[in-house]
Amino acid sequence: MTTQTLSINKIVETTNLEHIAIIMDGNRRWAKDKNLPSAMGHKKGVDSLKNVLKACHKFGVKYLTVYAFSTENWNRKPEEVEFLMDLLAHTIKNELDELHENGVVINFIGDLTKLNSKLQEILNNAVEHTKDNKGVKLQIAFNYGSRDEIVNAVKKIVSQGVQADDITEDLISKQLYTQNIPDPDLLIRTGGEMRISNYLLWQIAYSEIFVTKEYWPDFDEKSLAGAIEEFGNRQRRYGK
Repeated sequence: MTTQTLSINKIVETTNLEHIAIIMDGNRRWAKDKNLPSAMGHKKGVDSLKNVLKACHKFGVKYLTVYAFSTENWNRKPEEVEFLMDLLAHTIKNELDELHENGVVINFIGDLTKLNSKLQEILNNAVEHTKDNKGVKLQIAFNYGSRDEIVNAVKKIVSQGVQADDITEDLISKQLYTQNIPDPDLLIRTGGEMRISNYLLWQIAYSEIFVTKEYWPDFDEKSLAGAIEEFGNRQRRYGK
Protein backbone atom coordinates (compact mmCIF):
# COMPACT_ATOMS: atom_id res chain seq x y z
CA MET A 1 0.00 0.00 0.00
CA THR A 2 1.44 3.37 -1.05
CA THR A 3 2.05 6.32 1.25
CA GLN A 4 -0.69 8.28 -0.55
CA THR A 5 -3.21 5.47 -0.09
CA LEU A 6 -2.39 5.30 3.62
CA SER A 7 -2.84 9.08 3.82
CA ILE A 8 -6.21 8.96 2.07
CA ASN A 9 -7.34 6.06 4.26
CA LYS A 10 -6.41 8.11 7.31
CA ILE A 11 -8.49 11.07 6.10
CA VAL A 12 -11.48 8.81 5.44
CA GLU A 13 -11.15 7.29 8.91
CA THR A 14 -10.55 10.46 10.92
CA THR A 15 -13.23 12.53 9.16
CA ASN A 16 -15.73 9.66 9.15
CA LEU A 17 -16.14 10.03 5.39
CA GLU A 18 -18.67 7.30 4.61
CA HIS A 19 -20.60 8.44 1.58
CA ILE A 20 -19.51 10.13 -1.64
CA ALA A 21 -22.06 11.26 -4.23
CA ILE A 22 -20.98 12.18 -7.75
CA ILE A 23 -22.54 14.10 -10.62
CA MET A 24 -20.77 12.39 -13.52
CA ASP A 25 -20.74 15.28 -15.98
CA GLY A 26 -18.76 15.90 -19.16
CA ASN A 27 -19.04 12.69 -21.16
CA ARG A 28 -20.36 14.43 -24.28
CA ARG A 29 -17.95 17.36 -24.04
CA TRP A 30 -15.05 14.93 -23.60
CA ALA A 31 -16.09 13.15 -26.78
CA LYS A 32 -16.61 16.41 -28.68
CA ASP A 33 -13.14 17.65 -27.75
CA LYS A 34 -11.72 14.47 -29.25
CA ASN A 35 -13.94 14.56 -32.34
CA LEU A 36 -15.67 11.37 -31.23
CA PRO A 37 -19.38 10.52 -31.11
CA SER A 38 -21.15 11.11 -27.79
CA ALA A 39 -21.53 7.37 -27.35
CA MET A 40 -17.76 7.02 -26.92
CA GLY A 41 -17.85 9.52 -24.08
CA HIS A 42 -20.56 7.59 -22.30
CA LYS A 43 -18.67 4.30 -22.77
CA LYS A 44 -15.48 5.84 -21.40
CA GLY A 45 -17.54 7.15 -18.50
CA VAL A 46 -18.41 3.56 -17.56
CA ASP A 47 -14.68 2.80 -17.29
CA SER A 48 -14.26 5.79 -15.00
CA LEU A 49 -17.06 4.56 -12.76
CA LYS A 50 -15.40 1.15 -12.46
CA ASN A 51 -12.10 2.80 -11.52
CA VAL A 52 -13.69 5.11 -8.96
CA LEU A 53 -15.66 2.25 -7.43
CA LYS A 54 -12.42 0.29 -6.96
CA ALA A 55 -10.78 3.38 -5.48
CA CYS A 56 -13.64 3.78 -2.99
CA HIS A 57 -13.00 0.22 -1.81
CA LYS A 58 -9.27 0.91 -1.62
CA PHE A 59 -9.76 4.09 0.40
CA GLY A 60 -12.39 2.67 2.76
CA VAL A 61 -15.40 4.65 1.49
CA LYS A 62 -18.55 2.66 2.26
CA TYR A 63 -21.15 4.31 -0.01
CA LEU A 64 -20.96 5.68 -3.55
CA THR A 65 -23.98 7.25 -5.24
CA VAL A 66 -23.73 8.33 -8.88
CA TYR A 67 -26.06 10.33 -11.11
CA ALA A 68 -26.48 8.30 -14.30
CA PHE A 69 -29.77 9.48 -15.84
CA SER A 70 -32.02 12.29 -14.64
CA THR A 71 -35.75 12.77 -15.12
CA GLU A 72 -34.82 15.66 -17.43
CA ASN A 73 -32.59 13.48 -19.63
CA TRP A 74 -35.68 12.15 -21.43
CA ASN A 75 -35.56 15.47 -23.29
CA ARG A 76 -32.37 14.46 -25.10
CA LYS A 77 -32.45 13.08 -28.63
CA PRO A 78 -34.36 9.77 -28.73
CA GLU A 79 -31.36 7.91 -30.14
CA GLU A 80 -29.16 9.08 -27.24
CA VAL A 81 -31.79 8.11 -24.66
CA GLU A 82 -32.07 4.68 -26.26
CA PHE A 83 -28.30 4.32 -26.25
CA LEU A 84 -28.10 5.19 -22.53
CA MET A 85 -30.77 2.62 -21.71
CA ASP A 86 -28.93 -0.03 -23.72
CA LEU A 87 -25.60 0.97 -22.16
CA LEU A 88 -26.98 0.51 -18.66
CA ALA A 89 -28.42 -2.91 -19.50
CA HIS A 90 -25.22 -4.00 -21.25
CA THR A 91 -22.98 -2.74 -18.45
CA ILE A 92 -24.96 -4.37 -15.65
CA LYS A 93 -25.12 -7.72 -17.44
CA ASN A 94 -21.42 -7.70 -18.36
CA GLU A 95 -20.06 -6.39 -15.07
CA LEU A 96 -22.39 -8.07 -12.58
CA ASP A 97 -20.26 -11.13 -11.89
CA GLU A 98 -17.12 -9.08 -11.26
CA LEU A 99 -19.00 -6.61 -9.08
CA HIS A 100 -20.45 -9.47 -7.09
CA GLU A 101 -17.03 -11.10 -6.65
CA ASN A 102 -15.71 -7.79 -5.34
CA GLY A 103 -18.50 -7.62 -2.76
CA VAL A 104 -20.27 -4.59 -4.26
CA VAL A 105 -23.90 -4.06 -3.21
CA ILE A 106 -25.89 -2.60 -6.12
CA ASN A 107 -29.02 -0.52 -5.73
CA PHE A 108 -30.92 1.90 -7.95
CA ILE A 109 -32.63 5.10 -6.88
CA GLY A 110 -35.23 6.78 -9.06
CA ASP A 111 -38.55 5.94 -10.69
CA LEU A 112 -37.73 2.65 -12.40
CA THR A 113 -41.38 2.10 -13.36
CA LYS A 114 -40.82 4.36 -16.38
CA LEU A 115 -38.23 1.94 -17.80
CA ASN A 116 -39.13 -0.96 -20.07
CA SER A 117 -39.87 -4.28 -18.39
CA LYS A 118 -36.73 -5.99 -19.73
CA LEU A 119 -34.46 -3.32 -18.28
CA GLN A 120 -36.35 -3.38 -14.97
CA GLU A 121 -35.77 -7.13 -14.80
CA ILE A 122 -32.02 -6.69 -15.38
CA LEU A 123 -31.77 -4.03 -12.66
CA ASN A 124 -33.86 -5.98 -10.16
CA ASN A 125 -31.72 -9.06 -10.77
CA ALA A 126 -28.55 -7.08 -10.02
CA VAL A 127 -30.03 -5.80 -6.76
CA GLU A 128 -31.16 -9.28 -5.69
CA HIS A 129 -27.87 -10.90 -6.73
CA THR A 130 -25.70 -8.53 -4.66
CA LYS A 131 -27.93 -7.70 -1.69
CA ASP A 132 -26.01 -9.83 0.82
CA ASN A 133 -22.55 -8.55 -0.13
CA LYS A 134 -20.41 -6.66 2.38
CA GLY A 135 -18.41 -4.30 0.16
CA VAL A 136 -19.02 -0.80 -1.19
CA LYS A 137 -22.69 0.05 -1.51
CA LEU A 138 -23.23 1.49 -4.99
CA GLN A 139 -26.39 3.51 -5.64
CA ILE A 140 -27.05 4.34 -9.28
CA ALA A 141 -29.49 7.22 -9.71
CA PHE A 142 -31.46 6.41 -12.87
CA ASN A 143 -34.55 8.28 -13.99
CA TYR A 144 -33.92 10.24 -10.83
CA GLY A 145 -34.96 13.78 -9.98
CA SER A 146 -34.76 15.13 -6.45
CA ARG A 147 -37.88 17.30 -6.65
CA ASP A 148 -39.82 14.29 -7.96
CA GLU A 149 -38.41 12.22 -5.11
CA ILE A 150 -39.52 14.75 -2.48
CA VAL A 151 -43.00 15.11 -4.01
CA ASN A 152 -43.40 11.33 -3.94
CA ALA A 153 -42.26 11.27 -0.30
CA VAL A 154 -44.88 13.86 0.63
CA LYS A 155 -47.58 11.88 -1.21
CA LYS A 156 -46.64 8.75 0.76
CA ILE A 157 -46.88 10.64 4.04
CA VAL A 158 -50.28 12.10 3.13
CA SER A 159 -51.57 8.67 2.04
CA GLN A 160 -50.62 7.32 5.46
CA GLY A 161 -52.83 9.89 7.15
CA VAL A 162 -49.99 11.51 9.08
CA GLN A 163 -51.02 14.71 10.86
CA ALA A 164 -49.14 17.90 10.01
CA ASP A 165 -47.69 18.25 13.51
CA ASP A 166 -46.25 14.74 13.27
CA ILE A 167 -44.25 15.40 10.10
CA THR A 168 -40.55 15.57 10.90
CA GLU A 169 -37.28 15.66 8.98
CA ASP A 170 -36.67 12.06 9.99
CA LEU A 171 -40.08 10.99 8.69
CA ILE A 172 -39.46 12.62 5.31
CA SER A 173 -35.98 11.08 5.09
CA LYS A 174 -37.48 7.65 5.63
CA GLN A 175 -39.73 8.10 2.57
CA LEU A 176 -36.87 8.92 0.19
CA TYR A 177 -35.09 6.50 -2.15
CA THR A 178 -32.02 6.81 0.08
CA GLN A 179 -33.85 5.89 3.28
CA ASN A 180 -31.41 3.15 4.27
CA ILE A 181 -28.13 5.00 3.74
CA PRO A 182 -26.48 8.01 5.39
CA ASP A 183 -26.52 11.39 3.69
CA PRO A 184 -23.51 12.15 1.48
CA ASP A 185 -20.51 13.66 3.23
CA LEU A 186 -18.97 14.79 -0.04
CA LEU A 187 -20.60 15.74 -3.34
CA ILE A 188 -18.29 15.76 -6.36
CA ARG A 189 -19.24 17.32 -9.67
CA THR A 190 -17.02 16.83 -12.70
CA GLY A 191 -17.09 18.98 -15.84
CA GLY A 192 -16.84 22.33 -14.07
CA GLU A 193 -20.51 23.32 -13.96
CA MET A 194 -21.51 25.14 -10.77
CA ARG A 195 -24.98 23.73 -10.16
CA ILE A 196 -26.67 20.81 -8.39
CA SER A 197 -28.94 19.73 -11.28
CA ASN A 198 -31.82 18.44 -9.17
CA TYR A 199 -29.64 15.83 -7.45
CA LEU A 200 -30.10 14.74 -3.83
CA LEU A 201 -31.37 18.17 -2.80
CA TRP A 202 -32.62 16.97 0.60
CA GLN A 203 -29.68 14.69 1.29
CA ILE A 204 -26.85 17.15 0.56
CA ALA A 205 -28.04 19.82 3.01
CA TYR A 206 -24.70 19.65 4.85
CA SER A 207 -22.50 17.91 2.30
CA GLU A 208 -19.17 19.40 1.31
CA ILE A 209 -19.13 20.22 -2.42
CA PHE A 210 -16.11 19.69 -4.67
CA VAL A 211 -16.25 20.82 -8.32
CA THR A 212 -13.56 19.96 -10.82
CA LYS A 213 -13.22 21.04 -14.45
CA GLU A 214 -12.01 17.53 -15.28
CA TYR A 215 -14.53 15.69 -17.44
CA TRP A 216 -15.92 12.47 -16.03
CA PRO A 217 -14.14 10.15 -18.51
CA ASP A 218 -10.81 11.53 -17.22
CA PHE A 219 -11.72 11.22 -13.53
CA ASP A 220 -9.79 8.38 -11.86
CA GLU A 221 -8.32 7.17 -8.58
CA LYS A 222 -5.89 10.08 -8.43
CA SER A 223 -8.75 12.52 -9.01
CA LEU A 224 -10.79 10.95 -6.22
CA ALA A 225 -7.80 11.07 -3.88
CA GLY A 226 -7.48 14.80 -4.60
CA ALA A 227 -11.14 15.40 -3.78
CA ILE A 228 -10.81 13.45 -0.52
CA GLU A 229 -7.68 15.39 0.41
CA GLU A 230 -9.61 18.63 -0.14
CA PHE A 231 -12.44 17.25 2.00
CA GLY A 232 -9.93 16.53 4.75
CA ASN A 233 -8.99 20.22 4.81
CA ARG A 234 -12.59 21.37 5.26
CA GLN A 235 -14.17 22.15 8.61
CA ARG A 236 -17.77 20.92 8.66
CA ARG A 237 -19.93 23.19 10.80
CA TYR A 238 -23.48 21.89 10.24
CA GLY A 239 -24.76 25.43 10.68
CA LYS A 240 -22.94 26.00 13.97
